[in-house]
Amino acid sequence: MAPDSMDLRSRVLADRVSGRASKDVAATYRGSRSWVDRIDQRPRAGEDAPRKQTKFRGRRLAGQEDRLRALVAAQPDREIRAAIGVAVALSTLWPELDRLNLSVKKNRTRH
Repeated sequence: MAPDSMDLRSRVLADRVSGRASKDVAATYRGSRSWVDRIDQRPRAGEDAPRKQTKFRGRRLAGQEDRLRALVAAQPDREIRAAIGVAVALSTLWPELDRLNLSVKKNRTRH
């Protein structure tokens, strides 16, 4: 989601400075009262522009899908975390296997 434009921020701030209540300003601009209060609070903290949006870290196992499939196919009941060669937690490995629809359980009906 993109940050609000400086034009919108200045209009909201001008309405608040003129004495309108946060609830009324929020209704005018179709926002929440907390959104109006945050915009009102930022200039007092010395920040006028929107904050820079952060970029979240990518997946640790991105690009290794084929390798994971091969490891699970070769040894579905073994500890594949050690065989990957990348230090990852189980909380990283399990969602990646779920995303690839892989199971590390033995299942005789599939063999």
